[in-house]
Amino acid sequence: MRELEDDQIAYMEDFKTGEIKLVKGEVLIEQGAKLEQLFTLTEGAMMRYRCLDDGRRQIVNFMFPGDLVGLQSAFDEPSPHSVEALLDARVCVFERTRYEGLIAKYPRLGYDVTWLAAKEETALEEHLVALGRRSAKERVAYLAVWLIDRAKSVGLAGEMNRLRLPIRQAQIADMLGLSLVHTNRTIKALDRDGLVFWQPGEIHVPDLEAASDFANFERREASRKPFI
Repeated sequence: MRELEDDQIAYMEDFKTGEIKLVKGEVLIEQGAKLEQLFTLTEGAMMRYRCLDDGRRQIVNFMFPGDLVGLQSAFDEPSPHSVEALLDARVCVFERTRYEGLIAKYPRLGYDVTWLAAKEETALEEHLVALGRRSAKERVAYLAVWLIDRAKSVGLAGEMNRLRLPIRQAQIADMLGLSLVHTNRTIKALDRDGLVFWQPGEIHVPDLEAASDFANFERREASRKPFI
């Protein structure tokens, strides 16, 4: 994480209007809601998803500490997605109407917000490639590597490449556009290959490079992420 300067910290403390604690499974943002706040995830993990009228769900992304939540509301648009806590989580709350003042007073913080949005777009691009061009085994291997890399960057995964995160097979299927049966078979195949061990509540990838090579996924060196 890139630490803020003292005056920026003081400003953000004044800019912040409070904190919200969520328990696992609690929804922070409902799809279609008009938001009056922005959020920064400070503890835990969340998932962002969109539902169709018939109940089918597409998980768009998984979110970790430092991620901005609800940025679309800063531009007077209703939320196109829902956000739910995967673990017990805590978020800082900021008033949407004060967003322009933040940009005007601290352009560097405005740059940081743009940087975070650009990183989010890069992640969504990689997810799109997974959905459109990777095989089922490549998709699951890619997702496991991506999740562990993200978690390691914020201290949620250790050096043994293990991540304790309760992602169910149904959620993997909803993220990767697979049926539940296909997802189950794919996880078992990767387990037999020794590439990815996806157990209830834990992901383990013994060799991240081998798994990323298999998935045709180019891992990027972690950069110093700003923490708004």
